[in-house]
Amino acid sequence: MGITERKEREREEMRQLILEEALKLFLTNGFDKVSIRNIADKIEYSPATIYLYFKDKNELLFALHQRGFAKMVAEFQPLRLLSDPFEKLVEMGRSYIRFAVENPELFDLMFIMTAPMDKLDKEDWVEGDQAFGLLMQVVQECMDAGIFQKHDVQSTSMMIWSSIHGYTALFLRKRLGMFAECDVPVIMDDAFNLFCETLRKGL
Repeated sequence: MGITERKEREREEMRQLILEEALKLFLTNGFDKVSIRNIADKIEYSPATIYLYFKDKNELLFALHQRGFAKMVAEFQPLRLLSDPFEKLVEMGRSYIRFAVENPELFDLMFIMTAPMDKLDKEDWVEGDQAFGLLMQVVQECMDAGIFQKHDVQSTSMMIWSSIHGYTALFLRKRLGMFAECDVPVIMDDAFNLFCETLRKGL
C-alpha cells in the first residue's frame, strides 16, 4: 500500500471513529447537549481534529443520517428483483423491521431522536429520498397490478410506512410490557402478517 492510500485509509478510519462516538453521545445525552469538544474528549483528540472532517455538529448529524439511510436502502436493493409487487412490499417491510432490530442506535437517530430536522433539509440528501422513493415505487406497482385500488401513492405509502414503523418503534423502545416477553416475537410476527393480509384484502 502506497503512502497516499494509507493516508486515505487512516483519514476514513478517523472519520468513522468520530461518527461512531458522536452517535453514542447524541443518543445518550441528546443532540443539544453534545458539543464538538465533548466528541473530541471522547476520542481523545483536540476539537481542531474534528473540524478537519466536519464543519460543525449539524454536519455530523447529517453524515450519520446519510450513513443510516444508505445502509437501509442497500438492504432494500435485492428485493427489487422480486417479480410479484406485493411480495416485494411485504419483504421490504420485513427488511425494515430487521434493519431496526439489527441497528437500533442508527434507527433511533434516524427516526426517533429529537434533533433539528431542518438541518437535514438538503438538496443532496439522496439517501433519505431514495428510501421513501423505493416504497412509493413498489406501492405504485401494486396499484398498477390491480392488487391495490388507485389511491394517492404518497398518502398510501405514508400509511404503510407509519404503520410498520409504529409497532417497530414500540418494540425497540420496550413499550410492549403488556405482553409476556417470550410472546413478543410471535405477536410482532403475527401483527405484521395480519397487517399485510389487511392490505391485500382491503386497500
